[in-house]
Amino acid sequence: MKISNLTQFQEYKEAAFTKRIVHKEADNVIFILNFTPNAELPTHNHPGANVYLLVLEGNGTVTVNGEETAVVQGDIIHLTGDEHFSYRGGAEANSSLHVVLTKTPSESYAQNI
Repeated sequence: MKISNLTQFQEYKEAAFTKRIVHKEADNVIFILNFTPNAELPTHNHPGANVYLLVLEGNGTVTVNGEETAVVQGDIIHLTGDEHFSYRGGAEANSSLHVVLTKTPSESYAQNI
């Protein structure tokens, strides 16, 4: 058994986002994305994977295949790996996303940045 407290992975970098790996096993990875106000995760996809996003703290905007949706703390988003998506943190406060990737397409998706 492994227990982790997600707050230890909430590290913020001014005008950017951080990615902190919580757990990795085989082709599955769990990580936290942290955003200062207005910081953005560029549009990308995860071919062949399933993506689950939980807004752990704060709020922001998820754009999926060009369609913007406002999200707030507690919202859960499921994406197929073929959908192109991005995230922009809200203007007023930090935000964090708890991310679960299943069937990770390559090792590069399971690294801190």
